[in-house]
Amino acid sequence: MDRPRIRLHYPNMDTIPIYGLYGEQDSSTDWLHWESIQSRSRLHGYRIDPHRHEQFFQVLVLTRGAGEVTLDGIDHRLAPTSVVVVPALTVHGYRFSEDVDGLVLTLMERDIGAVELQVPPPMVLAQETRRLVAATKSLVEEARIAGPAHEAAMRALLTLLVVEIHRSRRDVIAQAVPDRALGVAQRFRALVEEKYRETRRVGDYAGALGISPTHLNRVCRRVTGTTALGLIERRIGLEARRMLAFSTLSIKRIGGELGYEDPAYFTRVVTRVLGAPPSAFRRDRT
Repeated sequence: MDRPRIRLHYPNMDTIPIYGLYGEQDSSTDWLHWESIQSRSRLHGYRIDPHRHEQFFQVLVLTRGAGEVTLDGIDHRLAPTSVVVVPALTVHGYRFSEDVDGLVLTLMERDIGAVELQVPPPMVLAQETRRLVAATKSLVEEARIAGPAHEAAMRALLTLLVVEIHRSRRDVIAQAVPDRALGVAQRFRALVEEKYRETRRVGDYAGALGISPTHLNRVCRRVTGTTALGLIERRIGLEARRMLAFSTLSIKRIGGELGYEDPAYFTRVVTRVLGAPPSAFRRDRT
């Protein structure tokens, strides 16, 4: 197949859509997801326009057909056995041939960080990917069957996946140029993950990063399209939805544990972030 060219022009980063999965606006789920490349790309004419994931880490394994990926504006050709690694906040898009096949694995990036290895950067791998492909398939298979000692197996297989990505970096054919603003945004997200129960003050996070609140907000708007406080509240909203769905704690108690002593204010925040009041998520569980 002749190599198609993707020309990207996005000087204003607010124009890059941020999705849960491509075409889906809800990014607050907490799961491991897998699907074939064919199943989603077919719905979009085998073209996935440039977009970001705020919290997701993806690994794409192409096993048949051909394609092209753009990572932060640079496009690269894909052939069978190519593996694409896409950390959160990386602008990426694809074009595929109609006979494409392969797997897209999506995880929460914080689970990658829990492995205690550096979160891999965006890259394309084309050679010696057999062990990495096998690690990806093993993780999916364990998630599908949920055998004995499932949680321990998932942690072990996730660690193996990250290890194989790092080992395969010697065969990198493309890696995005580091972006200073992206790096700040990634460090901020890691801090939010660590401290969202303790503080919602943007100044606290900016101070820990050694920058001003104004600069932090400017970076967040450029990279994610929302403010620093907006990102903090999204993380709180995710935790609130989890607690509402899976605990028997009262809404007031959940708000208190997340730093909201005023139940009415907590309700307003959850409603704004999740699109429905806390009581709606509690009703959905019963």
